[in-house]
Amino acid sequence: MKNKMNTEAMYATMRPWRLFFVVAIPGMISMFAMSIYSIIEGAFIGQKLGEEAFAAVNIAMPLVMMNFLLADLIGVGASVPISIALGKKDGKTANNVFTCSIILIFVTSVLMGAVMFFAAEPLSRMMGADDTLLDTAVRYMRTFAICSPLCSVFFAMDNYLKISGFVKTSMVINVCSNVVTIALLVFFLIVLQMDVVGSALASAISMCLCSLVAIVPFIMKKTILRFTRPKFSFSMLKEIGACGSPVFLSNISGRITSIVMNISLMTLGVQYLGEGGGTTAVAVYAVLMYSSDLCWPLLYGISDALAPAIGYNWGAEDYSRVKKIAKCNYIGTAVVGLVSTGAMFLLAPALASLFANANDTRLLEMSAHAIRLFCFAYLFRWFATATQNVLSAIEKPMHATIMSVSIAFVFPILALGMLWPLGLDGIWLNFVVATALTALLGGVLMIPILREIKRKEKRGQLTSPDAQSE
Repeated sequence: MKNKMNTEAMYATMRPWRLFFVVAIPGMISMFAMSIYSIIEGAFIGQKLGEEAFAAVNIAMPLVMMNFLLADLIGVGASVPISIALGKKDGKTANNVFTCSIILIFVTSVLMGAVMFFAAEPLSRMMGADDTLLDTAVRYMRTFAICSPLCSVFFAMDNYLKISGFVKTSMVINVCSNVVTIALLVFFLIVLQMDVVGSALASAISMCLCSLVAIVPFIMKKTILRFTRPKFSFSMLKEIGACGSPVFLSNISGRITSIVMNISLMTLGVQYLGEGGGTTAVAVYAVLMYSSDLCWPLLYGISDALAPAIGYNWGAEDYSRVKKIAKCNYIGTAVVGLVSTGAMFLLAPALASLFANANDTRLLEMSAHAIRLFCFAYLFRWFATATQNVLSAIEKPMHATIMSVSIAFVFPILALGMLWPLGLDGIWLNFVVATALTALLGGVLMIPILREIKRKEKRGQLTSPDAQSE
C-alpha cells in the first residue's frame, strides 16, 4: 500500500519540474540504455563482420521489429487505460487490464515468432535482400523468432514498472540488460567467433533474462498493479487496440517504408556508385539508423516517462496540471532535440567511424556526409514526439494515429518522390522533410485539443465547491 500512496502522490501533487527530474531523467537513461545494445551490436558487426553483414542486418532488422508489433500495441495500448483507471481510483479495472495484456502479449508473440521463423526467406527477399545478403538476414531473423515470447514481454514490463512508480527499477533493469548484452556479444563474436547469429543471440538472451527479472515485483505484489483473475471483454480489447494503434500503425508503416527505402537504396546505389553500390548504400543507411539511436531514445524517454503522469491527471480531471506537465515535456524534448542536432553535425565523422571499418574509406566518407544531412531532422522531431505522446496519454488515439502514420509512412513516401532527383542525398534528407511536415501537422492537431482543455478547466471552476458557495 505504501508504494501505491507514493505513486499517486508523485503523479498528483509533486511539482511538475520536480516530477520531470524524478521520472523523465531516469526515463531518458532507461531508454538510452535499451538502445545501447543496438549501438554496440552495430559497432561489433560493422567493425568485425564488415559491410555485407552490416547491410544484411539492416535489411533484417525491420522484420525483427515487426515481430514485436502486436506485443507493442498491447503493451502501449494497455498503459493508457491503466493510468487513467488509477487516476480514477479504479484499481480493479487497472489490474484486470494489466493481467489480460500480459496474457495477450505472450500468445501473440508465439504466433508472430512462428510466422517470422517459417517465412524468413520470402520476407527477406521482399525487403530487397539479394543472394549475397539473403542467408545472413534469414539466420539473424530466425534467432530472434525463437526467443520472441519472452523478448516481447520485456518491452511491456518496462511500461508497467513506470506506471507503478518503479522508474529507477526500470532504469536499472535496462542498464543491466545492456551490460549482459555487451558481455554476450564479446563472448559470442570474439571468443566463439560466431557471425550475426551470435549478435542476435546476445540481444535475445539478455532481453529474456530481464523479462523474468522485471516481472518479479508484480509476482511478489510489491507494485500498485497486481495479477488477478483475467476477465476479457470486447470493450477492453477495443480500448487497448485504440490506444495502442498509434504506435502499432507507426511501426507497421515504418516497416513498409523500410522496404521501400531498401529497394530504393539498392537501385540508387547501383545507379550512382556502380556494381556493389547497392550494398554500400544500404550500409550507409544502417549507419544513419544506428547513429540516430544515440539521440532518439532521449527524446522518447522523456515523453514516455511523463505519459503516465499526464494520463493520471487527465483521468483525475486536473487539466491545469496536465498542461503544466505537458509543458515540461515540450521544453525537455526541445533542449534534447537542439543539442542532438548540433552534436550529430559536429561529430559526424566520429559517429561514422563507430560503425564503419577504418579501411572502408568510401563507406566512412559517405556515412559522415549522410549524418550531417540527416541530423537536421532533430530540429523538428522533438515537437512531433512530444505531441504524439501527449495525444496518446489523454486518449486521443485518432489524432496520435494520424501523426504516427504520417511520420512513418505518408510523409517519407511523399518526400521520397519529391527528393528523388537528388539521388542518395534525397534519401538522407528524407527524414528531415518528413519530421518537419509532421511537426506542422502536430501543431494543427493540438489547437482544438488546447481549446477543449480550456473549456474543461472553465467547467471545472464553475462546478467546484468554492464557486458554488459563492
